[in-house]
Amino acid sequence: MHAEVTLFPDPRTARGDIIAIGNDLSTDTLRDAYGHGIFPWPHDELPLPWFSPRRRAVLFFDDLHIGRSLRRSMKQPFQFTIDRAFDSVIRACATVPREDQGTWIGADIIRAYTALHREGRAHSAELWDREELAGGLYGVDAGGVFTGESMFHYRTDASKIALLHLIEHLRSRGSTWLDCQIMTPHMRALGAREIPRAQFLDLLAEAQGQGHRIF
Repeated sequence: MHAEVTLFPDPRTARGDIIAIGNDLSTDTLRDAYGHGIFPWPHDELPLPWFSPRRRAVLFFDDLHIGRSLRRSMKQPFQFTIDRAFDSVIRACATVPREDQGTWIGADIIRAYTALHREGRAHSAELWDREELAGGLYGVDAGGVFTGESMFHYRTDASKIALLHLIEHLRSRGSTWLDCQIMTPHMRALGAREIPRAQFLDLLAEAQGQGHRIF
């Protein structure tokens, strides 16, 4: 058997969170990165860094916590869709102010993930108030595991509700967890926790081996 060829160093041997530096955002590079638990995270004064955090935020669906106020918000008559408005979702994520992440989604990121979406590897989840987009999120199918990239909302709790609908979809396809990458207050409130990088990579490989088609 031939050894697997990858564009990136093995994250298991990395000392820090940054695995590589480089501005190549081609779909081939993105597929290779996500398949090995690596993702790009632009920083203003640095060449593009590629991360595989030593402490990885994940949400196991059995740990999901839905608070009282979120349950009230879920009673509103929203409609949920998948991949209906990827362009609108990623652009909203780039422009809606968020305290936890700031505005790191530039034109190059939008182009790269839109191309990945056209290949069927990047996906969006949308929540609608009639015909108006109320909130949503986008991310990448890393081979049977959804890796969340960014969320936005125009209505209270709309991004969280979109995520909850997405989780139900992923459950129906055999998935048991999703990758949050970096811990945020919103994800912690939903039950996400941090695990060591080695454990995350083991879980990712296990999920990829199961061959679930989540979209």
